[in-house]
Amino acid sequence: MKNPSDILRTAHRIVVKVGSSLVTNEGRGLDAQAIAEWCRQLCALVQGDTGLKREVVMVSSGAIAEGMKRLGWQERPREVNELQAAAAVGQMGLAQMYETKLREQGLASAQVLLTHADLADRERYLNARSALLTLLKLGVVPVINENDTVVTDEIKVGDNDTLGALVTNLIEADALIILTDQQGLYSADPRRHPEARFIHEAQAGDPALEAMAGGAGSAIGKGGMITKIIAAKRAAGSGASTVIAWGREPDVLTRLTRGEAIGTLLVADTHKHQARKQWMMDHLQLHGSVTVDAGAAAMVRDAGKSLLPIGMVAVQGEFARGDVIAVRDAGGSEIARGLANYASAEARLLCRKPSSEFERLLGYAAEPEMVHRDNMVLSHR
Repeated sequence: MKNPSDILRTAHRIVVKVGSSLVTNEGRGLDAQAIAEWCRQLCALVQGDTGLKREVVMVSSGAIAEGMKRLGWQERPREVNELQAAAAVGQMGLAQMYETKLREQGLASAQVLLTHADLADRERYLNARSALLTLLKLGVVPVINENDTVVTDEIKVGDNDTLGALVTNLIEADALIILTDQQGLYSADPRRHPEARFIHEAQAGDPALEAMAGGAGSAIGKGGMITKIIAAKRAAGSGASTVIAWGREPDVLTRLTRGEAIGTLLVADTHKHQARKQWMMDHLQLHGSVTVDAGAAAMVRDAGKSLLPIGMVAVQGEFARGDVIAVRDAGGSEIARGLANYASAEARLLCRKPSSEFERLLGYAAEPEMVHRDNMVLSHR
């Protein structure tokens, strides 16, 4: 297992989640100074000031809390329509604040609003993934929030902790950093149990952690430590480790990425590539396959390259974009499997065709690969 101090120091792609109580200074309005400070640190990560140029996504709570402030509401409403209204009002200020503070650091930003439905639907999941990865490639910092204006049952305890974990899995991040109003995880609530022991490091998904976690800790945010424990467990499923730390710790993000031990580190027991490989290999029932020529088979099997449609000679079965399919050589032997970038009907049109013809054949141009090498695992030989 990797040395704990190296997990954040070597992380290339990081998701940072910050809670409502921090963003809105316990409901008193958007904390411009705090947001500016986080944005300064994000810039340092992106530009490589901590030793490695990183890709960073910010998942920020605060829309509903800011909307409550702007509407003059003292207590968080219970009616869904009022929560939606507060989110709509607050989202304007939240997005503007991040855009301003990131621009001051010379960084471009993008607002991305997601719902759990976006991440449950295969097509929308892949579209969100493609958009986010493109933004990161362009050096843009995506600022993500739950699209609370249109969701209903998704507005619940710890929603953005869960969203942070889902985004971590979506973009295959190396680490999730959850900034909160507590130092990290304790063996019990330190506000009621002074003898509580601080947990510096543990295994993500350890059942004992959930027993230690308390309930919601703020009247403004609805997430408690339990939601962060569960989020870390979810992120570990794709091989990402999680740090839970105090958001107002000086230079918390830059210090973490230099390898300093701050907060609670919840270590994933599986490397992210191993987790993804195992997930694809565990698909016993494949929806279809593509047969490739000898040249394409050699590029995939021996050179570790992506599969391009120009090397495909036939398509078997019916599958949708995002399904796990097999890649077979001319003799019918499976040489690899991976995520299809095109549905079977589209794939049949693309056989033996270069990417320059995709738009003419399909009416649009998307990925040049049928299966990207990052979404492919070689079969056992």
